[in-house]
Amino acid sequence: MPTDAILSSARQFLGVHPTVSVSLEPIKRGASGRTIVRIKTPGHEPFIGIHWTDERPDNDHFVPVAHFLKKSRLRVPAILHENLKRRVALVEDLGDTDLLSLKDRPIAERLPYYRSALKQVDKLFYIKPPKELELMPPFDASLYAWEQEYFFEYLVEGHLDMDADPLRKNPIFKDLAERLGTGARHLVHRDFQSQNLLIKDEEVWMIDFQGLRRGRQEYDLASLIFDPYLNHSPEERETLLNLWEEIADERPEPGLFHECAAQRLMQAMGAYGKILKKSGDEWYRPHILTAAGLLKHVISGTSLEAPLTPVLQAIH
Repeated sequence: MPTDAILSSARQFLGVHPTVSVSLEPIKRGASGRTIVRIKTPGHEPFIGIHWTDERPDNDHFVPVAHFLKKSRLRVPAILHENLKRRVALVEDLGDTDLLSLKDRPIAERLPYYRSALKQVDKLFYIKPPKELELMPPFDASLYAWEQEYFFEYLVEGHLDMDADPLRKNPIFKDLAERLGTGARHLVHRDFQSQNLLIKDEEVWMIDFQGLRRGRQEYDLASLIFDPYLNHSPEERETLLNLWEEIADERPEPGLFHECAAQRLMQAMGAYGKILKKSGDEWYRPHILTAAGLLKHVISGTSLEAPLTPVLQAIH
């Protein structure tokens, strides 16, 4: 049992007598083949226990990537103890306040946190990993095509019960994957969205970075600026782009940025559809509609508009 493995590792880390109370409080976070709990015991600050399975290959990368990012002075939780044979890691507890929890505050109040987050990802893009650090395969045409298939299978077919074969056969999607799969190779978080940005000591800290790989920085930027959980208004998106330009001294080229946003939104919608079908978690349902609205915006006037419009019209 995952919790047994976490509890055993926690007791080993704490060095406490078997009679000492150690409690595990579940933390629900996504659907990544992991069990995450908050561990509490008298006389010790709470910390987080994580157990992972081989359901997703990126989970095995969490611990080494965490060490690398911490050494690179990025704000990520410290690894307190690891038991890789049992697939358990005990990590620093950053609390429960994420960027999503501030959604209803005025953008002016949230802006310092966005600045903190964007400064972190700007640093991430340019750090150099050691040769011995194994990362997930880089974003290339085949990975972008895989994300598209995720959308076809779990959103178009699984959620909407529509025929996705015309989309699969449409060369426009292959062209998009090949176009995005060439060019810059920055380090990217790969899931740079509001639930993975925790706030501690008035700064933003990154979590769930096990998917770290090389790719386009525009993908990470689009993941935050077009985050369906946050559903930024056009004015808020412009404010965030201006903030990014202030931090990075550059602004993403609009066409490429919107293509990365379309790719990311399709991936996210596929994930929401899969979670709904496999676990019935209704929390994700309204985010499909939000993502559809954002996708409609970024594909307007592009070659993606015609094939995707019937799909978006079917989402209510």
